[in-house]
Amino acid sequence: MGIGKAEAGFLGKDTVKPTLFLRIASVLSLIHCALHTAGGVFASPKHGAEELSVLAAMKSHQFDFMGSARSYWNFFFGYGLFVALTLLVAGILFWQLSTLVKTNPTSTRRIVALFFCNFIGIAMISWRYFFIAPLVTELLIAACLAVAFVTVSAAA
Repeated sequence: MGIGKAEAGFLGKDTVKPTLFLRIASVLSLIHCALHTAGGVFASPKHGAEELSVLAAMKSHQFDFMGSARSYWNFFFGYGLFVALTLLVAGILFWQLSTLVKTNPTSTRRIVALFFCNFIGIAMISWRYFFIAPLVTELLIAACLAVAFVTVSAAA
């Protein structure tokens, strides 16, 4: 006797669709962008006089870098903006992929695999150099991308 329709949906591709997980990854990436931007890039110092002293030194010491006068603050702030923009673009891209996966699953799957590797790499950097909040978010995004990758192959 075969399995019923409900059981097939529970066990098969009908229940878990790549679109859902790509959209979850999109929302997580956009939330990560907003929190990184508000809590990191544009946040006010909150750790006392020593932090203020370090930031002042980062801003005041200028040096020539490839023909431009720059400070460590310029690099710190600029890289923070790079991360925010990258998370924003990833969030938008994941949402677009959630629509594209329906008509072009093979190409979408390759892109999802690339971004899965990217977010695993970012998570490793967060583990080593930052703190738990971005690490958890990046691992959740990577997990959503992994599920999307697997379910694209099941749906294709």
